[in-house]
Amino acid sequence: MVMRISSKMMFDTGISQLSTLQASLARTQQQLATGRRNLAPSDDPIATARALELTQSKEINTQLVTNRLNARGSLSQEEVALNSTTQLLQDIKTLAVSAGNGSLTNDDRESLAVELEGRLQDLLGVANTADGAGGYMFSGYKSSLPFALTATGANYQGDQGERELQVGSSRKVAISDSGASIFENNLTGNGTFQTGADPANYARGGSGIISPGSVTDFAALTGHQYEINFAVVPETPGVPKAVTYTVTDLTLNQPVPANPNPPDPIPYASGQTIEFDGLQFDVKGDPADLDRFTVEPSTKKSIFETVRETITALRSDGAGAAGQARLTNLLNQVNANVDNASDNVLAVRASVGARMKELDYLDSAGEDLNIQYASTLADLQDVDTIQAISQFTQQQISLEAAQKSYKTLTSLSLFNYIG
Repeated sequence: MVMRISSKMMFDTGISQLSTLQASLARTQQQLATGRRNLAPSDDPIATARALELTQSKEINTQLVTNRLNARGSLSQEEVALNSTTQLLQDIKTLAVSAGNGSLTNDDRESLAVELEGRLQDLLGVANTADGAGGYMFSGYKSSLPFALTATGANYQGDQGERELQVGSSRKVAISDSGASIFENNLTGNGTFQTGADPANYARGGSGIISPGSVTDFAALTGHQYEINFAVVPETPGVPKAVTYTVTDLTLNQPVPANPNPPDPIPYASGQTIEFDGLQFDVKGDPADLDRFTVEPSTKKSIFETVRETITALRSDGAGAAGQARLTNLLNQVNANVDNASDNVLAVRASVGARMKELDYLDSAGEDLNIQYASTLADLQDVDTIQAISQFTQQQISLEAAQKSYKTLTSLSLFNYIG
């Protein structure tokens, strides 16, 4: 049986084929124009879903790059402030050492005190450095001014917070440090214990100078408070002057060593080491009768308080052996405290440097991730240009052939042959 093909069917079939070929050609042309293989999610749902996940991850990685840039800016600003603090502490230490010169007069020391007041204002300015975002670098989570000068030092008005920023997919980095941890929490003395002289020694005419001391055996340390009391038997005809001392554990209220009781006085020799309970120090000079020195565990002190104490010490009378001894004892404490403050600032600077180094590593890892994301997205989304161009040329030839054949087919008619 022969199927009859109507003119309508012939036209409809030709139009359908042409439409299909044109749609395929248009799709290939769009792939070439956009560079994308999948023009709609329905083209490859799995690849589209995976590409969406990777795109989101890539955008997060891009945001982390921005976060690291902001973190590096904050840490760089803090490094500048800490460097200024280090330089100011060095200046303060230099002035304190100069003030110990026995040839200086009270007027000379007053000039140094005035200069120290300027350094104190400079130090306050650094501690109150703005962060460029409407707050202050060392105020913690608060936005108020961190420090306000007082008669004895400075009052910290911030908190202990350290602002953090997400700089990695699972890593946050502190971009600030609290002012308390830098300017307030500085150990006194040698970091384990602090020696001191009774202020009344000056009135008694004593010129004894106690050293900062050191630890000889950490295991033997007690953390107790001690007192060294001097007794002086003046020289009499036929009897030389005798200077002795006793050590008392104020925490236990007993002599050191505990036996005998009462303790035998220990002969004093200027500069001779005094050692007990894992610590040692010496006393030089000429202590007066009833002069007293103390040894107590190190505490934490504000650097502003230390500078204030230095200024007060410089304005005290340093004339005579007793005055010079009082000044030297005070300056020894100041120098030790300034050294501890400098060490603390250097430790914070080292921490800042470590964080900035970590940001460098995270930047390198982030760049590698971006390359990986781009490569994977290209595999999922990008069209093979060479293949697409070949396909486009083939489809174009096919469409032109179809158009020509359609034109020829639709022009066939018996009326052309009837004369």
